[in-house]
Amino acid sequence: MKYEFIAKHQGQFAIDVCCDVLQVSRSGYYDWHKRKPSNRELSNRNLDARITALFAQHKQRVGSPRVTKDLQAEGFSCSENRVARRMKHLRLRALARLKYKVTTDSDHDKPLYANVLNRDFNTTNTNQKWAQDITYIPTQEGWLYLAVVLDLHSRAVIGWSMNKRMKASLACDALTMALRCRNYPKNVLVHSDRGSQYCSKRYRKLIENHQLIGSMSRKGNCWDNAIAESFFHTLKVELVQQQSYLTRLMAKISLFQYIEGYYNCQRRHSAIGYHYPRQFEMAA
Repeated sequence: MKYEFIAKHQGQFAIDVCCDVLQVSRSGYYDWHKRKPSNRELSNRNLDARITALFAQHKQRVGSPRVTKDLQAEGFSCSENRVARRMKHLRLRALARLKYKVTTDSDHDKPLYANVLNRDFNTTNTNQKWAQDITYIPTQEGWLYLAVVLDLHSRAVIGWSMNKRMKASLACDALTMALRCRNYPKNVLVHSDRGSQYCSKRYRKLIENHQLIGSMSRKGNCWDNAIAESFFHTLKVELVQQQSYLTRLMAKISLFQYIEGYYNCQRRHSAIGYHYPRQFEMAA
């Protein structure tokens, strides 16, 4: 490590000075410098360069499991333990996780659906079970609200809607997009929390008209809608907490790029064998 540092910075600092500061002998450094690197050292250098590039490509969002899958897909022969060691050596750490915070407003007297899903997230194909939720994104113009619909089979975001107001239309527009995207399937189990937007007449009419099966979490129980909550957690960690949006328009563009350009098409998901959601659907 000390010799590598000296070699890397020899254009900035005198070699003699570096050796004195780092308490290594000049002869030892020159012997190391003349010695031909081993195959393992060359392999590590090549691996380190690609790990660093992938980490930057994913904007610091990925840890060793996903980096390993990317490397293996490119033909590298490496284990997750080795990649973890190299990332530690390179001081590359994925973005820190956030604590969960409840944001659902379920204090209303509107009609509710039963908890049909009942935490059974298992599926055998797409369009069997969808999950929905709404979150808020801070901007300097005020809140931007985001509603999404995810297919529990592939974890793909198949519908989304954004608005500066959290009205029933927000949830309805996201579900309408999902229906249009999936060519209006019937008998899909559509799960949400008890937010008032999902209890509105307009939303319930949408469920009824398209022959969907409504389902809602128990009051105050975020785990009943864990897949949608997990998506928002990931979104906040990997994107929102790294940004400071001046306007809602800037936030909308950023969220669109993340959902359609990264999450659905480039981000490997552990629940589907570290495939991308769209890739997983195409392979089914």
